[in-house]
Amino acid sequence: MGTRAVKIVVIYPRPQNVDAFEQLYHDEHVPMVEEKLKGITRFVATKVVSSPQGKVAAYRIAEVYFSTMEELTKILESEGGKEVVEHATKISTGGPPILLICEEESFVYW
Repeated sequence: MGTRAVKIVVIYPRPQNVDAFEQLYHDEHVPMVEEKLKGITRFVATKVVSSPQGKVAAYRIAEVYFSTMEELTKILESEGGKEVVEHATKISTGGPPILLICEEESFVYW
């Protein structure tokens, strides 16, 4: 039996200017996530480097974990949550990011 978690997944399309996006993402967005989303339990920031399927539209994938779905919903609907979503959209120059509310089940093998 695996462990369960709830999270918001944000999929950013390839930006028009990768260097500018990376600077905004690291200098503004990640600190904003840490400051405004009080109650997160884990934050994973992934950069897509390649795919066996060739070129893909996704450039970055962010996963923001919460203790419960109620906590996730409360924070996402808060002023801080709305600011973070607005900022994510603002810096996503390759098109709007995809936001997903997810339930995760993880299995560890070792």
